[in-house]
Amino acid sequence: MSTARPAVTRPVPRATRDRAATQERILAAVGDVLARDGFGAVGINAIAKQAGVDKVLIYRYFGGLPELLRAWGESGRFWPSVDELLGADPQAFLALPAAERCARFFEHFIDGLRQRPLTLEVLAGEVIERNELTAILETEREQWGEQAARTLGGPEWAARPHVATLTLLVVAGVQYLLIRSRKIRVFGGLDLRSDAGWSEIKAATRTLAERLFAPAEREDSGRRRSPG
Repeated sequence: MSTARPAVTRPVPRATRDRAATQERILAAVGDVLARDGFGAVGINAIAKQAGVDKVLIYRYFGGLPELLRAWGESGRFWPSVDELLGADPQAFLALPAAERCARFFEHFIDGLRQRPLTLEVLAGEVIERNELTAILETEREQWGEQAARTLGGPEWAARPHVATLTLLVVAGVQYLLIRSRKIRVFGGLDLRSDAGWSEIKAATRTLAERLFAPAEREDSGRRRSPG
């Protein structure tokens, strides 16, 4: 009687594991240098020293500083990806009604930025200093916005051209309030450093989403009928 042989799992070559681990250390070092020393200190030598590697490896694995910064921006360390904001079940998320998709996207976006204090430092710094790093991360966010629009878009969005601009205002407003919370706790009576304060903001964005995607009123709705 023959017995099926168990599937053989080939081990990952050590060189591959070592390379992946080194790349992770280098990417982590970018954030460490940025958080500790600011934009002006982000360079190959500083990053290599922080990561504990020879700078030759940075050129070998990433190509140079611009490519490394781009990889850091795309790694999810800086900005929450669209996939992250869709949650564990993207198909279920995208099957939701438009208002619910929009509301949850705002909620997940708020949570994603609140979990990235370094991102808030970058956003605050780029307002007063523009350099190669901020330009790369700016491009990253623009591409993110285009992907989010494609992912969330649909007939409901196409029928409401103003939704894209209002969504942009919400995204910008969330960023501003989080940046402000670094130095100032209260804004407009809301505690920007508390879950309760952000729960209020989430509730407001949900109400906005529901209003944006409310069924269109009938043509004669809300009008005063003329005396017959």
